[in-house]
Amino acid sequence: MKITRGEVEHVALLSRLQFDDEELELFVNQLNAILDYFDKLQDLDTRDCEPTSHVVAIHNAFRNDAEEDFSEKELLLKNAPSEEKNCFKVPKIIE
Repeated sequence: MKITRGEVEHVALLSRLQFDDEELELFVNQLNAILDYFDKLQDLDTRDCEPTSHVVAIHNAFRNDAEEDFSEKELLLKNAPSEEKNCFKVPKIIE
């Protein structure tokens, strides 16, 4: 499948881009070179290749989202900018 000059002009019009004749020819040639490369990839035998969604085989690296008891309130409040009555104190944002 080849890209035509008309197709590049149409996409440029939809994108509200203006190109001179030299730029249009450059884009036509570059896009066709990309499509030619994809055609070469179609020639590869991939029957024995397992489909992947990522190059490296990784699994979910997140921990389970489970509720945990935390009895060390002092440790939590130690990092709070402000604290009152054993709770975080935040600025009032609603009048």
